[in-house]
Amino acid sequence: MMKVEILCTGDEILSGKTVNTNYSHIARRLGEVGLDVIWGTTVGDDRASLLAAFREAGGRADAVIVNGGLGPTVDDLSQEIAAEACGVPLVLSDYWMQRMTESYARRGRVMPANNRKQAMLPEGAEFIDNPIGTACGFAVTIGKARFLFTPGVPREMRRMLDEQVIPRLLKLGGITGVTRLKRFHTFGIGESRADEMLAGIPGLAIDGEIKLGFQAHYPQLETKLAVRGADEADLNSRLAPVEAEVRRRLGNFVVADDNETLEGVILRELRARSLTLAVGEDYTGGNIAARIAPLAGAEGVFRKGVIAAGPSAETLRAESGASHALAVSAQLDEGPDRPDFGATITVQIADARGTVSRTARLIGGRDWVRVGAVELGLDCLRRHLLGLPVDERIDFERR
Repeated sequence: MMKVEILCTGDEILSGKTVNTNYSHIARRLGEVGLDVIWGTTVGDDRASLLAAFREAGGRADAVIVNGGLGPTVDDLSQEIAAEACGVPLVLSDYWMQRMTESYARRGRVMPANNRKQAMLPEGAEFIDNPIGTACGFAVTIGKARFLFTPGVPREMRRMLDEQVIPRLLKLGGITGVTRLKRFHTFGIGESRADEMLAGIPGLAIDGEIKLGFQAHYPQLETKLAVRGADEADLNSRLAPVEAEVRRRLGNFVVADDNETLEGVILRELRARSLTLAVGEDYTGGNIAARIAPLAGAEGVFRKGVIAAGPSAETLRAESGASHALAVSAQLDEGPDRPDFGATITVQIADARGTVSRTARLIGGRDWVRVGAVELGLDCLRRHLLGLPVDERIDFERR
C-alpha cells in the first residue's frame, strides 16, 4: 500500500484563522480513488520548520502532497525550501515566466515584479501545470518520497488535484483500473442507524470489496460506496446490485444522489411539472427560501417568500397564486438559552388537493433546532411532491 501524506503550509492555517478546507478536500478525493492518507501535517511559514517537515515526510511517506506556499510574497517558501531539501538551486522556468506574462497581458495588466518568484523552481523539478492561476506546481523527490506541490487557492488546487496530481499518484502506486464513488444523501437517520440498516449486504463493508463510508454533517448524512473495477463494465457489474440494495434499505430517507442537493431535487420536480411555489416561515428566518431562490431556473418557479408568523400554507397559496405553498412555524420552549432548548415544528403544505401537515419536536441549541426545522420543511415538500409520506418519523425528533 502506498503511504500518502498531506502537508499544508501557512501561518493562517496553523493559527486557525483560516479553516483548512483544502486538507479535507484532498483527503476525501484521495480516498475516493483508493489512495489512503496516512499522515496529515500543518506547518507555519518558517524556514526551519518547513525544512524539518519536508525531511521527516520524505523519510516516512511514499508520496507527499504539499499545499500552499507557492505565491509571490516573502512568506511563500515552498519552492525555496524544496530546493534546499533536494540540495539543488532554484532556477527560472522561462516557460512559466512567459505563461504568467501572457496571462497578465490578456487582462490588460503588467505583471508585478514579485511574480517572477513564482517561476523559480528547484533545478530538475517536474512541471505540474496550473491552467487557471499563476502558482506553478511542481514535483521533486525528497528522501524516498515523491513530493507534489500545489497552490493554496482552493479552485486552483482542486483542478490540479484532479487533472494532474491524482493521475501521477495512481501511476506511482501502480494502481490501475477505474474507480467510482456513489453517494447517497439522507435526512432523518443518524450514522449508527444507517450502519444497522445496511448491515449484511454482500461485499459491502468498511474494508470490503465495495468500501462503505459515512460522513455526518447535520442534518444530513452522506453514505458513500467506493468501488474499483478493471474497466467500466466490470465496475458497473460490481456496483449496480449493491447500489440498488442500499437504495432499497435507506428508502424514503434518501433525499439526493451524488452532487445533487435536496433543494435541487425539489426545484427539478416543480419545473418538470410546471408547478410554482410560495414559502412562509417565521422561526427559520428565510433560510428555506434562501436554499431554493438562488438556484438556476428558480425565478420561473418561486412566487413568494414571507418571513412572518401566522400565515397558513393555504392562505399563502391563495395570496401568491402558486400551485404549492410551504409554511414552517415553531412553538418554542420557554428559556431559549437552556441547553435542552427545543421547539415543536409545524410544517404545512397546500396545493389544489388541500393541505397536509406534520409536527415534530426538535431539541438542541437554538441554531441546531433552526437548521433541523429548515431541513424538515424542505424534506416534507420533497416527499409530498414525490407522493411519499410526510410524517415518517426521523431520528432527530423527540416525543
